[in-house]
Amino acid sequence: MKIIYLKVMVIGLLGVVLLSASSQRRPVKVWLIGDSTVADYSLETDYMAKRYPQNGWGQVFQQFFIRDSLKTLKGLIKTDSVLVDDRAKGGRSTRSFFEEGRWREVFNLLQPGDLVMIQFGHNDLSEAKVDRHVKIPGYKEFLRLYIFQTREKKAIPVLISPVARNYPWKDGHLENTHGDYPGAMKEVAEELGVDFIDLNQLSMVYFSSKGEEYVTRNYFMNLEPGKFTAFPEGQKDNTHFQLEGATVVARLVFNQMKIIAGTKSK
Repeated sequence: MKIIYLKVMVIGLLGVVLLSASSQRRPVKVWLIGDSTVADYSLETDYMAKRYPQNGWGQVFQQFFIRDSLKTLKGLIKTDSVLVDDRAKGGRSTRSFFEEGRWREVFNLLQPGDLVMIQFGHNDLSEAKVDRHVKIPGYKEFLRLYIFQTREKKAIPVLISPVARNYPWKDGHLENTHGDYPGAMKEVAEELGVDFIDLNQLSMVYFSSKGEEYVTRNYFMNLEPGKFTAFPEGQKDNTHFQLEGATVVARLVFNQMKIIAGTKSK
């Protein structure tokens, strides 16, 4: 009887170990919510014919989460695999993303340990577009809502200020077009103890280091006529990214994640 009892104990313990290992192998999801600069256009029908080469930085974010790089994120991500789920959508603000039910879809799927990376501001500040515009107090309230509900699911919120536009340039340096919104987001982050990535400032500094001509030609959607099927007449767009621009912005975000993770590992 003792032998049978020991066998049952061993099998039971093995089951617990395997179950634990299985839960550790569940990919952590990195949810991205935000606007067009974050969105994944490759998910759209006929992307190559209708949108290419437009990329949001979320579209290229998955490539940074390889096994070796995940070792640098242990303070944030405990598993050995990550799946990026980009729910960002063009033209959305903190308010319209919520009102359209897009946040509800994410909230219903959140699991403990997931990350929710929140970048809004481009459309919140658009006073001429009443369906998008959110004044600073409302902007802060919607950010708080996303944070509280993320934490309700035992997931981890990360606030990201809006990425820089490619104007205005002054004396070789790119300047801020987002007014008080990045500062308001930082205030909410400090108030609620949320990790904050100041992508507005980081991107202004990085783009300035590359120079206006290079950034305009290679990072943003300034296209020559006849080069791309989706834009036969060319394009002048200093808000949205080509692949190279999206990739450098995604790298800025990922590098900040490593810094955040490092502070939590100490």
